[in-house]
Amino acid sequence: MSGFSEYDQYDALGLADLVRRKDVTPTELLDEAITRLERVDTTLNAVPLRHYDEARAQISRGLPDGPFTGVPFLLKDLHLLLTGTVTTYGSGAFTGNVADHNSTLTQRYLDAGMVIFGKTNSPEFGLAGTTEPRLYGPTRNPWNTEHSPGGSSGGAAAAVAAGVLPIANASDGGGSIRVPASACGLFGLKPTRARTPMGPDRGEGWGGMSISHAVSRSVRDNAALLDATCAPAPGDPYAAPAPARPYLDEVTTEPRRLRIALTATGPNGNSADTEVQAGLDATATLLRELGHEVIEAAPKVDPADMALAQISLIASNIALTLDMRSEALGRPVTENDVEHITWAIAQNGRGLTAADYARGTLTIHRLGRLVADFMTEQKADLLLSPTLALPPVKLGTVNMDSEDIAAYLDINARYMPFPGLFNMTGQPSMSVPLHWTEAGLPVGMMFTAPFGDEATLFQLAGQLERARPWGDRRPPVHAAG
Repeated sequence: MSGFSEYDQYDALGLADLVRRKDVTPTELLDEAITRLERVDTTLNAVPLRHYDEARAQISRGLPDGPFTGVPFLLKDLHLLLTGTVTTYGSGAFTGNVADHNSTLTQRYLDAGMVIFGKTNSPEFGLAGTTEPRLYGPTRNPWNTEHSPGGSSGGAAAAVAAGVLPIANASDGGGSIRVPASACGLFGLKPTRARTPMGPDRGEGWGGMSISHAVSRSVRDNAALLDATCAPAPGDPYAAPAPARPYLDEVTTEPRRLRIALTATGPNGNSADTEVQAGLDATATLLRELGHEVIEAAPKVDPADMALAQISLIASNIALTLDMRSEALGRPVTENDVEHITWAIAQNGRGLTAADYARGTLTIHRLGRLVADFMTEQKADLLLSPTLALPPVKLGTVNMDSEDIAAYLDINARYMPFPGLFNMTGQPSMSVPLHWTEAGLPVGMMFTAPFGDEATLFQLAGQLERARPWGDRRPPVHAAG
């Protein structure tokens, strides 16, 4: 293989096939990915932690025979550990936090043959819908570098969109896979609660609201990676329903005629702006052309209950994270160690009671049943909304160091009112890149299925990818020049 353009012709499965046929070596692919990262990252700031030597050592030790053997891969700098490397959670409080073991999911990536050569930028503890941590500085959107790539998996999305690699690890506790997928013109799927393992250090993330998977250029890469990583691990507290067959098979299976409930208004009452609404309208037209039925309907939820449950579960976990870090450091983590919003969230968590946490858990479980009942009553196979209510915002709009907490909460409520509900219900939910604004910014459309039904999402995503392919779109900042 030679030249940048040929690398861009392949997704991750395609690159692995080249390795399998000995048309290219893993070292050549790694060198290409590194060259591309070095070319664009002075502009994007997507990958602050680089493991080039460790990646070369992986190859030297011999790679396992898996679906992605030899494919370059990046972890998000949040929760997932790789032995001998630093994970900072986007926070100065975790500087120098070297792992002495692999996370379960990291090991599954390695077993699938991935070559891990770095970690992508994340906001502190994944708490924002943008990626602008004080520790490493802002990641820029390759479609327009004045704009945010979304968050919290913004570094991952920027690197994939810019052509550094075809797929990267991401995680989602309130939209953090789907939001950057939307902002960067990629496919991103948040799996069903407990579909991928959180061990060995955690049983669940944020009370079951958070889960890890990936952002990708192609749908089939996303499906194949979930196939490689989705089995429960020994000791997991609970597991998602087992898939009937490989998700990769679903991507090329035409979906039945689906009944899809559409809304342009989030659970908190905030609605899509004009440009986003145009994308939603075009998506509804496309779905009808493909033979699906689209109705306007949405579950009615109490936004105050949602907000209280979300902050109770997240704030309690952030307080615990800082307490555990204090124990590891042998000194208290102070307000100066973290960003202002992080500290405020942790202080909120310390003021909560055990009953508050239990109430938050009760609320999200009730929401799961409420949405399930709504879909049954409406005979809806899927729910559709925009992923975000606004096109990607400019950097600085969402500021984790702001002292104006009310303004911070307000922009979050206006920017991303849609994704968080489905972290609470645990349903699988995907962002599909189906629209671009007149200014050339991506706008994703979010589809959500019943609990455990990633299969229907992958069937529809495959159909949409064939009908309106996005893989050849390149942002202005791209590693191929």
